Amino acid sequence: MKFFKDLKVTYKAADINNYSGRKTPLKNQYWYQNIKIDSLENIVYKDEKRFGIIGYACDEGVRRNFGRIGTKHGPESIRKTLGKLPIHYTNKTTTDYGDLICIENNLEDCQEAFSKSITELITNGILPIGIGGGHDIAYANFNGINNAIKSSENNKIGIINFDAHFDLRKVETQPNSGTPFNQILSKNDNAFYFAIGIQQQSNTKELFKIAKEHNVKFVTNFDCETFTNQLKNKLKTFIQNVDYLYITIDLDGFSSAFAPGVSAPSAYGFTPLFVCNVLAYLLKTKKVISCDIAELNPKFDQDNTTAKLAVRLVDYIILKA
Repeated sequence: MKFFKDLKVTYKAADINNYSGRKTPLKNQYWYQNIKIDSLENIVYKDEKRFGIIGYACDEGVRRNFGRIGTKHGPESIRKTLGKLPIHYTNKTTTDYGDLICIENNLEDCQEAFSKSITELITNGILPIGIGGGHDIAYANFNGINNAIKSSENNKIGIINFDAHFDLRKVETQPNSGTPFNQILSKNDNAFYFAIGIQQQSNTKELFKIAKEHNVKFVTNFDCETFTNQLKNKLKTFIQNVDYLYITIDLDGFSSAFAPGVSAPSAYGFTPLFVCNVLAYLLKTKKVISCDIAELNPKFDQDNTTAKLAVRLVDYIILKA
């Protein structure tokens, strides 16, 4: 494929057979009846409300970070669950553009290919929704956004990360799922970072130090019981100082009661209701340029609980955007 020339990565086109649901004679009732399938090579700019699902089938970053591997199967699990969901949005088009699949240990090539895909979607008027895959998807997604807007004077990108972890580790030997935001902030003066749901026992003192050095804004999981006016005001100030918002959701930030199928589950995470309330506020700003959902690990999911959470987040983003 022309986008990925000389990169050691596999591109797998989307497959309508990944989507199925309750049979009905009525049209436009379920996702499987509405999802469109296309290739990245066929994107044409259109002046309409469009969303693009793009998979990041990679758990090499998680493996390097000594996590529980299996996230490369996350995109497949999301698609098979998404088709069954009733659909309630109108006048919006959602297209599945397939997967970037990591070959062996070539994480960096997979990230670069995913980045090019994000750039292509954004420049053609599509809001990307990445489905992963390890949280190293964030470095790729940000680079794709940055490349899409680099010619603009208004290019300040605010990163909103729903997560138990800062993912600010320094790259010692190789990048991994714990290093993406350090990589972003160290290389880009136009990047600004706000983390929501940080858990003290999931981050070392060194990571809090790094967060302070990079002027990272954050709230802890104990500040995420409800969407308070205090948090809303903090977000409002942050948003006013950026031109675009990139939303990334690490499923391990949720309580394990809602998300057992992740690499690093936690009982002390936030709830889906809290996240949806914040998402609605962020999407209302009309500054959101790209989103992704990371760390779904079907190998450890229970009754498809985590996949169901992920697809409801996808659906909610499209409904509210």
